[in-house]
Amino acid sequence: MGGHGREHRHIREEEAVDVEWSGDWVAERLGVELVGDGELRELLGLALRRNPKRAHLLVSNVLGKHVPQRPSVVHGVGYELGERVRDLLGEAEARRAVVLGYAETATGLGHAVADGLGVAPYLHSTRRPVDGVAQAGGFEEAHSHATSHLLLPEDPDLLAAGTEGSPLVLVDDEFSTGNTVLNTVRALHARYPRDRYVIVALVDMRSEADQGRLAEFAEEIGARVDLVARARGTVRLPEGVLEKGRSLVEAHDAAPGAEVVGGAEVADGAEVVAGAEVVDGGDARTGSGVPRPVPVRVALDWPAGVPDGGRHGFTPVHRAALEAALPAMAGRVADALGDARRVLVLGFEELMYAPLRLATALEDATTADVRYSTTTRSPVLAVDDPGYAIRSRLVFPAHDDPADGPGDRYAYNVAGAGFDAVVAVVDSAADTPALHAPDGLLDRLAGHAGRVLLAVVPSYVPSYVPPYAPLTETTTGRASAEASDRQEAAMLPEPLRGPAFSSYAADDVGWLLQDLSETALEAPTEEREEAIQSGGAHYAESLPVEYQPSPQYQELFKAALDTSAARIARAVGTVTETVLAERGPCPVLVSLARAGTPVGVLMRRWAQHRHGIDLPHYAVSIVRGRGIDANALRWLAAHHDPADVVFVDGWTGKGAITRELAAALEDFEGFDPEIAVLADPGGCVRTYGTREDFLIPSACLNSTVSGLISRTVLRSDLVGPHDFHGAKFYRELAGTDVSGLFLDTVAARFDEVAHAVDAEAKELLAADRAPTWEGWAAVERISEEYGIHDVNLVKPGVGETTRVLLRRVPWKILAKRGAGADLDHVRLLAEQRGVPVEEVGDLPYTCVGLIHPKYTRGATGADGTAVTAK
Repeated sequence: MGGHGREHRHIREEEAVDVEWSGDWVAERLGVELVGDGELRELLGLALRRNPKRAHLLVSNVLGKHVPQRPSVVHGVGYELGERVRDLLGEAEARRAVVLGYAETATGLGHAVADGLGVAPYLHSTRRPVDGVAQAGGFEEAHSHATSHLLLPEDPDLLAAGTEGSPLVLVDDEFSTGNTVLNTVRALHARYPRDRYVIVALVDMRSEADQGRLAEFAEEIGARVDLVARARGTVRLPEGVLEKGRSLVEAHDAAPGAEVVGGAEVADGAEVVAGAEVVDGGDARTGSGVPRPVPVRVALDWPAGVPDGGRHGFTPVHRAALEAALPAMAGRVADALGDARRVLVLGFEELMYAPLRLATALEDATTADVRYSTTTRSPVLAVDDPGYAIRSRLVFPAHDDPADGPGDRYAYNVAGAGFDAVVAVVDSAADTPALHAPDGLLDRLAGHAGRVLLAVVPSYVPSYVPPYAPLTETTTGRASAEASDRQEAAMLPEPLRGPAFSSYAADDVGWLLQDLSETALEAPTEEREEAIQSGGAHYAESLPVEYQPSPQYQELFKAALDTSAARIARAVGTVTETVLAERGPCPVLVSLARAGTPVGVLMRRWAQHRHGIDLPHYAVSIVRGRGIDANALRWLAAHHDPADVVFVDGWTGKGAITRELAAALEDFEGFDPEIAVLADPGGCVRTYGTREDFLIPSACLNSTVSGLISRTVLRSDLVGPHDFHGAKFYRELAGTDVSGLFLDTVAARFDEVAHAVDAEAKELLAADRAPTWEGWAAVERISEEYGIHDVNLVKPGVGETTRVLLRRVPWKILAKRGAGADLDHVRLLAEQRGVPVEEVGDLPYTCVGLIHPKYTRGATGADGTAVTAK
């Protein structure tokens, strides 16, 4: 997650060891005392507000609002708070939590806290109304200069979904009186009652009188309310501090004359007000007499579908897509910066997170000293004194057509700070003529930096039509059905992601599944087989006990992986290049869980490695005889163009899943039923990496090579009509997990097979790849020849044969005469289970697994090995 891995427990050395505290000036003149934890003065300075309701302002050194700070520190502090919340809630509750941040100051902090939680959707309040988006709530901030906060989630159920057992985490920069946060909780609790709230703040600054209010409030609403803070303390205010502060501000406002701004002489013609307040004028020159730089626009190529922030909600899927795109975006900015050594990334009011994450990525992409802060609505007195937190301020007009009318906006501690480049990051709603005007923000910045870049993030426009808003089209027919589908999809949860669900990285795959990890689903193999064959249960209603490989088998897996890695890499590259050529440059990979998921991850890695493309990747459940997860398809259709979806599986056997998918998609418009597979020995599909039947090591094991995820489960008492299919995350098997080893070993061979892949893909694209269904014909023949009379009990190919040995009650294995090392693991498993291996000459597959055709409990001996049917 970029910046959180950096050291952030202490502020940058030059701030931390500064002998003069940035609150001394106010403390000496107003008699204000800051008392608390030893870290408190590193975290906070003091300034004077231009606000009749409060005299002083606590200025955070780690928030990234008023004081430029290393972005890794800003993100890291919030991320660490999120980790503490996750530890407080526990993994189960953390997965259900929703995070709410406050505009404008805490929007980035709240987002970083959500990052630390890992899987929490995020929403922040906003002062920008958006046409067509209904208000889900709102509140007033009593001491603020701009009071109205709106809650505008794209998903109207975001704050209500699963409220019982769904904690709400509220994030603000400081918790002082607590009035704003508690009033928010009270209002939301009346509308969306829940049993747990967590308040998060950088600093807990409650007075002694306010200390007991939290417990009283929790009792009042009948819910648990916890508080998590980085540091604790209080501000002791003398009598008459409000009047003294107002007088002090007025005195400095009236101060005449030019002064030094942050150590640099102000240019002739610049108007200097209140000591270090900079309102530039005169000719287009900087303080050094050189011409002002012309702002340069940098195209970010912001990832499609990712919101610019949390104004309408920001999900783990959005987070993963942004993380994947950040290095490339930072690279473009770094190229435009050239040899700049001290760089400020400047965000814009509520737009804090996007520029923050861009800045953390820029830290990784350059050797420059990168800092981060944002513009603000908040009017604060500037005093150029090392004992004062706000040394300078730039004043410029609002440039986003604010709902409450025009007004001044500010950028603090930028002038005179020695930045040789500033990257201004705004959303497209704020990229207006006012931004580029002679007195606008860019012009102000050009007076104080040798280079000014402008990066514009597209303003996110919600596509969801809330159920309580009137439809603008006819409420009958197709328009009504589409609106209903969007509403249903919006009610579905976001995909599960690692590390909370699966050992894969969050951006590797999003699982469109529900977590059934706490549910007992495993049954002995013999009992499952009897129930399945008797018609008493479906195979997807329970799980087999996870096979635990012996040391000998584990070594066999590693040897097979080393031997076949290049062959797999070649097939991954070939199928990915085919998909990119035929389905467009940015397909959405949807793997069929779980055998298809390692292949989907590898295809995603190939596209990224060879082409710099970050493909979205999700995993969905499909069940033979029951179809694909319809809710997962609805979710995909609501978030992506169905025409872009490419279904991915590991291999084909006889083509049963291929047929199942085609039938299931008949009820869903726009999806292409074709499956892309790594290996197609059955001749069932036209998009494949190879048609050879060879060992794919991911077939050798169960969850421990598939992100520690079980096969999927579909049972009516666990999966309701509006639920995703289920699966389990076997965290307890982490010690034997080789999922990452498999992926990394194959990906390490990408470069060496690249030329072969280019040739094979070109040849395949020109060839006749129509399915032959050769495998299906062979399975029907084998079923009759061996007296089974049920094609479902015939499992062709190395992968399917391995599954028979790991999950079912095998009868016998048919092996192609002369098959070599590809069958070493099959022979070992067959030996361990007492299953005969029969050599066959004319087999179209390397091997075929036969499930016991007349299974009863008596079909296995006391030792659990198979007994040949009479």
